[in-house]
Amino acid sequence: MRIQTLALACTLAVMSTLVVQAQDTKAQDAKGQEKKKAEPAPAPTSKKSEMTTKQKASYGIGISVGRNLARQGLSADVLDVDALTRGILQALAGKESVLTEDELNAAYEELQAAMNAKAAAKATANAEAGKKFLAANAKKSGIKTTKSGLQYEVIKAGKGPTPTKNDRVSTHYKGQLISGKVFDGSYKGKVPVPTDKPISFGVGGVIAGWTEALQLMKVGDKWRLFIPSELAYGKRGSPGGIGPDETLIFEIELIAIE
Repeated sequence: MRIQTLALACTLAVMSTLVVQAQDTKAQDAKGQEKKKAEPAPAPTSKKSEMTTKQKASYGIGISVGRNLARQGLSADVLDVDALTRGILQALAGKESVLTEDELNAAYEELQAAMNAKAAAKATANAEAGKKFLAANAKKSGIKTTKSGLQYEVIKAGKGPTPTKNDRVSTHYKGQLISGKVFDGSYKGKVPVPTDKPISFGVGGVIAGWTEALQLMKVGDKWRLFIPSELAYGKRGSPGGIGPDETLIFEIELIAIE
C-alpha cells in the first residue's frame, strides 16, 4: 500500500476534528478598507484556568488530531512535528506546497518503508518476549495449558452453567500486557465496585483466547488468562495500545449467561 494513504489519513484526521486554526483577520472599518492581521493571541499556558476559550478549543483539536495520527502509527518519533505544523499552517493559509508531488511521493514511500521495518522489529521482539513469558509461566503452580496454547489460572470457582459459542455473556474483566501495562477493562480499581457496569458480548464475537476460555468456564468463575498473540490480535495488534504479536493477560469473571 502506497504511503499516499498516510497523507489521506492525516488529511481526514485533521478534517474530522475541524482544524481551522489559521491566523485570524478582521476588517479595519466598515468602508471596505483592506483587512489586516489580528493581534497575536496570548501565548499558550499549561494552567487550565489561564487558557482562553480559543486556546482550550485549539488544544482539544490538537489532542484529537494527535490521537488519530497515533492510532495510525504516526508517532512523534516517526514524524517531524515542526514540519507537520508548518505544512498545516501553510495549507490553512491557502499556500502551495514547497515540494512537488514526486518529491512528496518519494518521501511517503521512504517513510512507509521505515514504518514497516519498525513494525516488523517490534513484532519480532514482542513474539520472543511472549514465548519466554509463557514458557516460564507454564511451570508455575496452578497454571493449566490447553492444546491451543491458552494458559489459565482459576482464581475463584463458580457453580453455574457453562456458555456455548452461540451464547451472550456478562463479564467483568481487566486486560494488561506482560509488562503490566493495563490497556482495557470494565473497572478501574483493583476489583469491581457496585458502580462498575459489567460488559456484555457474544462468546463467538471476541478474540479466540476468550472464546475458548469462556466455553470452559462456569458462571461464577473468575480466571486469569494468559493468551498467546495468535489467539489474541496477532500481527495486526489493536489501536487500544496492543502492539503486533503481543501476549495478553486478562482477569475475567463470568457473571451471567444472558
